[in-house]
Amino acid sequence: MAVRAVRGAVQLERDEPGHMDEQVGALLTAILERNALTADDLISIWFTATPDLHSDFPAAAARKLGIVDVPLICAQELDVEGAMPRVVRVLAHIESDRPRSAVAHVYLGAAAALRKDIAQ
Repeated sequence: MAVRAVRGAVQLERDEPGHMDEQVGALLTAILERNALTADDLISIWFTATPDLHSDFPAAAARKLGIVDVPLICAQELDVEGAMPRVVRVLAHIESDRPRSAVAHVYLGAAAALRKDIAQ
């Protein structure tokens, strides 16, 4: 079993805890489903949020999905002028037999524009 990394992102419409839970939950669910993963396959997850998001921790959405024994960490994304606002990014480390080229990176909604080269 190899260690792989899965990327993903979602743009929120507004900075509200319930909306963040919903959107980050949808992102994590899509990452798991598209890569045929369960919570047992997760090693750790890094979340970043743009500086305009401060209503909640993105990792809280993972805990609400039942991802409770996986190390999670949140950080603030760089404040780059002109960058897409209200974005939560994910970097999940996983155990998988998939080759690196078969890992499905997930960019939902408008966030697909961030990585057209790897978005599935």
